[in-house]
Amino acid sequence: MTAEVIVRTQGLTKVYRQDSVAVHALCGVDLEIVHAEFVALVGPSGSGKTTLLNLIGGLDSPTAGRIWIGGEEIGRLSKAQLSELRLRKIGFVFQEYNLVPVLSALENVEYVMLLQGVAEVERRARSLAILKELGLEGLEHRRPAELSGGQQQRVAVARAIAAEPIIVLPDEPTANLDSKAGGALMDLMRRLNEDKGVTFVFSTHDPMVVEHARRVIRLRDGGIEADERRPA
Repeated sequence: MTAEVIVRTQGLTKVYRQDSVAVHALCGVDLEIVHAEFVALVGPSGSGKTTLLNLIGGLDSPTAGRIWIGGEEIGRLSKAQLSELRLRKIGFVFQEYNLVPVLSALENVEYVMLLQGVAEVERRARSLAILKELGLEGLEHRRPAELSGGQQQRVAVARAIAAEPIIVLPDEPTANLDSKAGGALMDLMRRLNEDKGVTFVFSTHDPMVVEHARRVIRLRDGGIEADERRPA
């Protein structure tokens, strides 16, 4: 059976203007990512990995080329339809966590499901279960300021996973964590990938993160320099 293609890009190009100079962040990238892959986008600063992640997530628009998420070509969607696709199909784990400071860990995890219209009993049960699985039982009612950086990052992962997207996009997931917390987070995401079939595509500079990946896409000067698949 052929694996389901979650992400497909065709001729993906992004050009920025800096002081009237054209900067080519991506240059004609063709890519397919299938269900349950665990993919690292790596490369030096300016290689295009964050740009590619933002385009896949529908947070930015390409200058040229096409993107499909779960079979939908996102360039054909209205702003409202694109927002709905992000809400239903894509989980984001931002480098700065982006937790709502006035909400508890539990309420932060529930938030996306609240926007999705998930019933209160179900979203509470799903949130409590994922927080427990991520080692945050007993911390559900603490606000972000009362949590460590590693705990906040796990809440951010819980929020992305609990909403049951088809793909999760962490941007530099270990950037603000020490090596122990970073390793624990990668072990967690790998376990979610293997046990629950969650598809992950993350950008990173961290060699430890790259070691955990089962597929490593190396970018340089806006193009794919190498695409390495590793045995499970």
